[in-house]
Amino acid sequence: MEFNVKTGHPEKQRTNCIVVGIFENRKLSAIAEKLDTIAENFISNLLKKGDLEGNLGQTLLLHHVPNVLSDRILLVGCGRERELGDKEFREIIRKATNAILQTGATEIVSFLTELAVKGRDNRWKIRQAVMLTLETLYSFDNYKTKKDKARRTLRRVILTVPTRRDLALGERAALEGQAIASGLSLAKDLGNTPPNICTPIFLAKSAENLAAEFPSINTAILDEKDMASLKMGALLSVGKGSQNPPRLITLEYRGRKDKQKPIVLVGKGITFDTGGNSLKPAMSMIGMKYDMCGAASVLGALRAAAELELPLNIIGVIAAAENMPGSKASRPEDVVTSMSGLTIEILNTDAEGRLVLCDALTYSERFDPEVVIDIATLTNACVMALGSHTSGLFGNHNPLVNDLFNAGLTSGDKCWQLPVWDEYQDALNSPFADIANIGNPPEAGAILAACFLSRFTKKYDWAHLDIAGTAWRGGKDRAATGRPVSLLVQYLLDRCQKIKEG
Repeated sequence: MEFNVKTGHPEKQRTNCIVVGIFENRKLSAIAEKLDTIAENFISNLLKKGDLEGNLGQTLLLHHVPNVLSDRILLVGCGRERELGDKEFREIIRKATNAILQTGATEIVSFLTELAVKGRDNRWKIRQAVMLTLETLYSFDNYKTKKDKARRTLRRVILTVPTRRDLALGERAALEGQAIASGLSLAKDLGNTPPNICTPIFLAKSAENLAAEFPSINTAILDEKDMASLKMGALLSVGKGSQNPPRLITLEYRGRKDKQKPIVLVGKGITFDTGGNSLKPAMSMIGMKYDMCGAASVLGALRAAAELELPLNIIGVIAAAENMPGSKASRPEDVVTSMSGLTIEILNTDAEGRLVLCDALTYSERFDPEVVIDIATLTNACVMALGSHTSGLFGNHNPLVNDLFNAGLTSGDKCWQLPVWDEYQDALNSPFADIANIGNPPEAGAILAACFLSRFTKKYDWAHLDIAGTAWRGGKDRAATGRPVSLLVQYLLDRCQKIKEG
């Protein structure tokens, strides 16, 4: 799909559809007022008849509007003008896109980006509009024999800005929105792919495909022998029960020629999680193909960074394995030795994500990172604490934690900080090893998982995102969400801005 940014008068747009906003109590937005004047009060007279009140998300499609060149005008309810914030703007864009898809329009001119959103500039509005339009259009039917036949496809979206001075920034914002959407689509596609296809080797091939597409990305794949030579006993223990062997996948994006320390993104890539010998109940396995969404988000974020040619050095490290039961699988009370040298008593083989991550986090030391951020569908306890709207955020460096929190607010991909305090660490003590992989007693599971990971991150600034509640949605519309790609890319964009400002 093509996105363009331009200025212009609404009545002069010769296009399939113009999109404008109407506030509550049938109040016209500034652009709608201009159209109404040109159309000799056609819009306001229609609204007086009660066709549209302007409530948030309402839509009304108009044809044959007098003195207007566009084939159609789509009116979109924007709610109360003074309450138009981030959430409301996103809802407006989604509703408008869905309404357009019910028409035959292949090109639209949207003036919604000229609405005043509290605390947000044109760059934010255009980026969000592009990203949300493409997200609304996303579908995954790769494995259906009968695919839905779409009507005429929306091919071109023109987003407007008030003045010519805004064009350059608007065009850059459109590119950012497209890149974020591209990263989200990759993450969703990988998450939605069935687990008999999306194996650790499939993830490795996906990384190689990304490197083949972007010369700025190089990749390296470690197999079992390579990991054994590095003494990654924790990661290897998780994959022992599966016929699909584990892989450690490294992607290196070099956006700078100097020796700037890299940002390292570490992703949990459990391509299916049965719980291992601590077997899950049958219904609890539904959705466990999404246990690799942390890995998918790393690939998605790197794709967006490469598309935007961000002036950063970024390393992606993905610990990929399949957690299956069997005679070769780890047992409860096994003791393994991690790459760091710490021994781990495995009390529950269903707490496997932290086992693959701890070796990946130790491996990340070799890159002399500026910061390390791991992303994982790690604990059901985080779902219980924060639900499906907010990811859990932990870390050992407050500036990094604050930067991620703020990136979440800007992107709409929100996270909330939980503690990693010393008081919790004793719950991980084991009488037979340096550390146990679960706590006793069982409360504060998300915190204890983060405390476990913190044992392996003492040599650098680190943050942990628990996306167990946000990476996918359940029910009849079960699907990957692509989160937290938007948050990660926003963090990278913010980091670029800080470097630019010195």
